[in-house]
Parts: sequence; structure tokens; C-alpha cells
Amino acid sequence: MAATQLKPCLVLLLTFSLLAFASAISRNRIKSLNQIKEVNRKGPYIGLITVIATEEDAFFASGSFKPDPKFPFIDLSGRRFRFGVVRGRKVVYVRCGEGMTNAVAATQQMVDLFDIKGIIHFGIAGNTNNSMSIGDVTIPNQIAHTGLWEWLNTNGTLDSADVAQLEIGDYNVPKGNGTNLLGHIGYMEEEYYSVAGEPNVAESLLWANISLQWLQLASNLEGMKLEQCVNSSLCLTEKPKLVVGLRASTSNIFLDNAAYRDFLFQKFGVSSADMESAGVAMTSLSNGYPVIVIRGLSDLAGNQEGDNVVSKFGGLAAVNSVKVVLGFIRNLPLITR
Repeated sequence: MAATQLKPCLVLLLTFSLLAFASAISRNRIKSLNQIKEVNRKGPYIGLITVIATEEDAFFASGSFKPDPKFPFIDLSGRRFRFGVVRGRKVVYVRCGEGMTNAVAATQQMVDLFDIKGIIHFGIAGNTNNSMSIGDVTIPNQIAHTGLWEWLNTNGTLDSADVAQLEIGDYNVPKGNGTNLLGHIGYMEEEYYSVAGEPNVAESLLWANISLQWLQLASNLEGMKLEQCVNSSLCLTEKPKLVVGLRASTSNIFLDNAAYRDFLFQKFGVSSADMESAGVAMTSLSNGYPVIVIRGLSDLAGNQEGDNVVSKFGGLAAVNSVKVVLGFIRNLPLITR
């Protein structure tokens, strides 16, 4: 067959293939929408969001999650949303994946598609406060996105609206030796849109305030017993504690640097650093939903000697965060429509 005759056949075959693919996607979407309608009839739910497999494993290993017998899960956009009961409360659970983009996408999808009354975000975080220890659990009352920067040359002028400034040259060794061409960084506020505000009008926001009623409920858990040992041969030197009401920071950075850890604590007064909490919190709040963040401290964010210990204590920190989550859910009032 001549090439000129073959070309129309290939075009026709490709067209039919694309139509079949689009049809399959459409059928799957209709099926998902029907399933969503069915599960929402059983709501409302409390939304639960973790980030990584370590946190998810600790949650399921607790044995507290009882899957819905008819609709145990719905797969959407590559994520698995699971439905069930925890401590007598109906929940929808998802693991969002690392970073702000994943956190925001999963949270917005949850509030858009499911009948929920609030979101509990939990997992592990780096410790940026010397008065806290690995294994402790923090429930912050404020969270900032500290990864929104303007990065200037050494002779650049920072915006007067910036909330903090990092002079990279201050960290030269020896101090003051030469000019650091990385210049300086200004920390910007978020443009925050909310159902409580004017449409299409953003407000400047540094600190997202966690829902006060849920914080007060969580404060009743302070003093609860947390796990101290990874196994019989590896234990923390101090008993872990739960602290409610500190500050947290979020950025798309896994923090493992002592100098930057100290900068964050000194400039922002934060006790933990992670990569998702601000995304979950701001998305929940902007849509008008209560939210709380519960993070177990898994490492010292660079303030250790040698390698980061998250691989050693991450599982323990995750288990402790789950213990607090379960205690918090148990204290929540029963949800009605």
C-alpha cells in the first residue's frame, strides 16, 4: 500500500482510539460521580489527611479505621479516598503526597466532592524548637507558609511589605568574608481568598489561625501518654509530650540545616517545620471548614550530629500523632446533618 493511502488509515485509526479513550474516561467519571453521590448520602464525614506511607501505615496499624462495607474507597485523580468509621465517627481519609501542591489539591478535592464537616491533618514534622523533643506531638494554633520568597541580588531592595529578611551573606564562614552573590531573600505574605471575604479580592495573610473550638477541644488531651520506644532496644531518653498552641511553618523544603532551623525559630517563632500543613489549613479555612493540624516530631531538622534521624524515629512520631488524632476524634461531638 502506498504511503499516501496509508496516511488516511492511520489518521482514522488514531481518531477511533482517541474516541474510545475519551469514552472510557467519561464512563469512569460517571461511575465515580454516582459513587460520590452514594457515599455522601451516608455523610457527613470528618476529613482525614496524611502525607506519606509512614503516616498512613501508623494510622491503619492502629486498627481504629473500620472500612465502609459497600464503598470502602473511591479512586480519584490518582488518589484513593477511603470511607469508614473511627471511634464512632464517619470519616473520609486520603494520603495527599508530599509538598504544598499535593496538599492543596487533595484538600480542595475533598471539600468540593464530599459532605464533610471539618479536616484533621496529621503526620510527622521536623523539630525547630530546642524546648521540644523527638517523639513530642505539636498541635499549632498558627501556621505560616514560609516558602513564598522574593530572591534579590546583593544590591536589590526588599519590598517594605516583606515580613522577614534572610541575608545569606550573614552565614559566610568566616563571618563577613567577601560578598555572597546569592544576595538576600524577602519573605512574602500569602494572597488569601476566602468564602468569608469579597469575591476575587485577596487579603494578605502570614499566619493561618487554626479553628479555636477545635484547639480548645484538643487542649484537653495534653498530658496523655505517648509512646517512648521504637522497640525493646531503641527508646527516647524522655517521655514524649503533647503541646497545643505553638506555631508551625510550611514550605516545599525538607529542612535538615541547623542554621536555617535557627533562623526560622528566631524570626517566626515556629516549633515545627513541614511541607504540607499550611496548604491543608489555608485551603480548609478559605472554604469555610474547621481544621486542625497534629504533627509528631520525627527529627531535629538539622540540629543533630551526623545524619538526620527521621528514618529511625519517623515511625514512632507517626504513631504518636495517630494516638492524639484518635483521642481528638473520640472527643468530637457526634455529627448530624
